[in-house]
Amino acid sequence: MTTDKLVISPAWLFEHLNDPQVVIVDCRFSLADPQLGRQQYQLSHIEGSYYLDLNQHLSSPVAEHGGRHPLPNPLDLARKLAEIGVNYQKTLVVAYDDSRFAFAARLWWLLQYLGHEQVVVLDGGFAGWQKAGYPVTNIIPQPQTANFVPKIKTDKVVDINTVKSTKDLPEVALVDSRESDRYRGEREPIDKIAGHIPGAVNYPWQEVTDSSGYLLPPDAQRRRWENLAKSEEIIVYCGSGVTACVNLLSLELAGISQGKLYAGSWSDWISYM
Repeated sequence: MTTDKLVISPAWLFEHLNDPQVVIVDCRFSLADPQLGRQQYQLSHIEGSYYLDLNQHLSSPVAEHGGRHPLPNPLDLARKLAEIGVNYQKTLVVAYDDSRFAFAARLWWLLQYLGHEQVVVLDGGFAGWQKAGYPVTNIIPQPQTANFVPKIKTDKVVDINTVKSTKDLPEVALVDSRESDRYRGEREPIDKIAGHIPGAVNYPWQEVTDSSGYLLPPDAQRRRWENLAKSEEIIVYCGSGVTACVNLLSLELAGISQGKLYAGSWSDWISYM
């Protein structure tokens, strides 16, 4: 199944629950309690959905550099995607969470990075699905067999050297996606050093959605980025390269395709300080 959408409604997903060309992925996760998302999934999830864990599947092990959530090994992720029935560039992947796309957008971006463009996020997430009265289950689907051979889009990601060499160029914008008080260095609940990369502007990722986790309309997304829209390159980061993906989704919704992820983000930047 192909789609030119980036986001789908609970009603659309309910109509396509039994479509063999659709694979649903539950991305729920809690940074404070890494087991919580899997426990929630085992208790109740959208029928037919598989679970992908931020730490186990959507990241690789932490090293001295690379940040708190380094990008996963592409072949390992490709193997996992094949096991849940995702055929490269054929299967439509629907990603959802309950954290205003904090983790669903990570999977959305990773699939784009692997060259698989058939991926959407579920508007309103799991809470929106339940609020609409659609069914949930605790039945875990069986592993599948599919063919997923990634074609990495290296132009979607940058490392610290690229950030250092380009961040002060007038045609490049550097975006910090964290909450404003973390950007300003007034509060830092996770990383050892507070503050932001010099030259970065602040676009908190929570502003992409309303308080219930529904995406703001495309015109609102466009207005949000109007000051940066003419930049030749927009490098986006957060604490560890996860919630920055929500801003990258927002850029795409605004029709701006020059966004790139600094995958290591602030936690990688300070590892060299």
